[in-house]
Amino acid sequence: MADAPTLSSTPPSIASHSVDNTVARAQTRGWRVNYFNAATLGFWLIHLGAVAGVAMLGWSWRGFALAWLLYLPRMFFVTAGYHRYFSHRAFKTSRAVQLIFALGAQATTQKGVMWWAAHHRVHHKLSDQPGDLHSVRQSGFWWSHMGWILSRDLEATDETRIKDLAKYPELRWLNQYWYVPALVVAGATFAVGGWFALVWGFAVCQVLTWHGTFTINSLSHLFGARRYRTTDDSRNNPALALLTLGEGWHNNHHHYQVAARQGFYWWEFDITYYLLRALALFGVVWDLHGVPGHIREDHAATDAEVTH
Repeated sequence: MADAPTLSSTPPSIASHSVDNTVARAQTRGWRVNYFNAATLGFWLIHLGAVAGVAMLGWSWRGFALAWLLYLPRMFFVTAGYHRYFSHRAFKTSRAVQLIFALGAQATTQKGVMWWAAHHRVHHKLSDQPGDLHSVRQSGFWWSHMGWILSRDLEATDETRIKDLAKYPELRWLNQYWYVPALVVAGATFAVGGWFALVWGFAVCQVLTWHGTFTINSLSHLFGARRYRTTDDSRNNPALALLTLGEGWHNNHHHYQVAARQGFYWWEFDITYYLLRALALFGVVWDLHGVPGHIREDHAATDAEVTH
């Protein structure tokens, strides 16, 4: 199959994007959130299933270990798939592996990869400015953490922002039926391990994956160190980097968005990047975009200068 293309910088359609009327009106009146309707029913049912399931089955260290064990591949598909590949095109791969990344990412129930990438690219263009779709500064903590993914105002996928992805019919189909991979995973989990595996390996694990991911939009713009004086509030947070396999080096990422690695120095652990390097050894991915020395050393602020 043909190689999936990559981009060396933010797509031109995003670079020229400004605050559209829909976003401006929504931020003026307050975002509408689908807390309880058909579109968000699955979100709350999985939360309920995790809490009720653990209460009914009882606490289990084996179940807790299973949830965290299955959390690792889920989080990898979020960080390497949704984020570094589909949103930032930080490396290249084949069309077949691109599909695997899409299936793995959508198995974490964060909507379609086209939808996710379209919204994330606007976040970077307008980070913490009017028009940012999930900003603590602009819209508050809970909106940035999870309200945005439940919002009526943000349900649509603007394909003008993701022309590089929209040309693939398989990605378009998955974007429309984004819940299918998660349903397959839930069914497979139950088939293999019954209710115990469904509760711990799917529901609890899914809740952990959601809120682990969401911390980067919320907590990573509130707590941590700022090595680079970016125009937003992004921060480097080692604890969140561990929780999210490297995404917590958020100030680094906002300083240089296209890099496949977010831990710029050897002591900044970035498990997603290590796994991508391992895949590159086998030719599964290639052309991982690095961090030029002059970019890494361009400190406008020291690590300790701006901290919370």
